Order: sequence, then structure tokens, then C-alpha cells
Amino acid sequence: MTLQWTAVAFFLYAEIAVNLILCIPFVSAQRWRLVFNWRIWKCLSPYWNKCFFTVIMVLVVLFLDAAREVHKYSSPEPMHEAKVNSNLFDHLHMKLFRAQRNLYISGFSLFLWLVMRRVVTLLNQMAVSMENNAGLQAQMESAAKAAKRYQEDNIILEKALMDEEMAISEKNQQLKLEVESLSSQLKMAEEAVHKSHAEVEAMSRQAKGIAKEYDRLLNEHHRLQNLQSAADKKIQ
Repeated sequence: MTLQWTAVAFFLYAEIAVNLILCIPFVSAQRWRLVFNWRIWKCLSPYWNKCFFTVIMVLVVLFLDAAREVHKYSSPEPMHEAKVNSNLFDHLHMKLFRAQRNLYISGFSLFLWLVMRRVVTLLNQMAVSMENNAGLQAQMESAAKAAKRYQEDNIILEKALMDEEMAISEKNQQLKLEVESLSSQLKMAEEAVHKSHAEVEAMSRQAKGIAKEYDRLLNEHHRLQNLQSAADKKIQ
């Protein structure tokens, strides 16, 4: 195995190990997001896309080279020549085996590289979604607490309004009774006033009659005095 294919094989083993580690079930997405937010990854993040596409291009080139080698050693002409010479036949099958091995290594490396990128992206998205869900759940809990508090306040206000309405109703009833009592007293006072007016008028008429009788008696007294004076004068 040449140096380049040895490097691709080690790269494939590293990809398998990283993907298996990323798929560990007891490590949450939020912990992986903390790992991805380390300072070293932030320093490498500006070069990440360039490195990603560079690795893809290299693996694609190696994959195409391995596919060319497989096609080269599996074509009919080399096979026909290998049937004539047994040593050449073994050498040709060895070359074909290596080409197929390189094809599988480069193909799986390219596939796992894309899978690893997708897994990292999904872990980040899952962590963000979990944080958003936690924030939304906290908001929902606070909203539920606020709604419950408002409901309790509304119940207290309704009770206070009902008590106030009952107090106003009782006060209105009391005022109504007082108005009825005052109306009856006013009616009795009006009747007493009418009665006193009638008595005053009767006393006024009686006083006028007495005054007339007094005037008449006074005139009669004066007339009798005058007659007695005239009689006394005649006797003398």
C-alpha cells in the first residue's frame, strides 16, 4: 500500500472512530455543542469550509483514480494476456484487488466524511432546538404562572365586586326604608299642618266672632251708660 492510500486508510479509521463517538447515546447534543464551541474550533472555523471541500476534492480524485485502476485491470485485454502467463495472471489479480481495495477505501472515506459533517450539523441544530424548547418551556411556565395569578386576582376582584354589590344593595334597601319612613313622617307632618291650619282658621273665625261680640257689648255698654247719664240729668 502506497503512502497516499495508507493515509486514506488511516483517515477512514479516524472517520469511523469519530462517527462512533458522535453516536454515543449517553452524550447529549448540548454537551457536543459545548465541545464544538471550544476556542480551538472557533479558531479553525474560518478555514473549516475550505478544508472540508479540499478533503472532498482529494477523496473524489482518489476515488476516480481507483475506479480508473479497477476499470483498467478488469478490462478484457489484460485478462486475455493474463490467461497466457500464470505469473502475469496472479500479478494482474493482485493489482485488481488493490485497485478495488483503494476504491472501497476512498468511497467509504468520502461517504463517512459527508456523514460526519451532517452528524455535526444535526447535533448543533438539535442542541439549539433543545435550548429553544427549554426557553419556550420556561416562558410557558412563567405565562402559566402569570395566568394563574391573574385568575386568582380576577377571582378576588369578582368576590370584592360581589361584596360591594351586596353592600350597595343593602345600603339601597336601607335607604329605601328610610325614604319610606321619611315619606310617612312627611305625610303625617302634612296632615298635622293641615289640621293646625284648620284649627288656626277656626280660632281666627272664633276670634273674629268674639271681637265682634266684644264690640257689640262695648257699644251696648256705652249706650247704656249714655242712657243712665241722661236719666241722672233728668232727675236732678
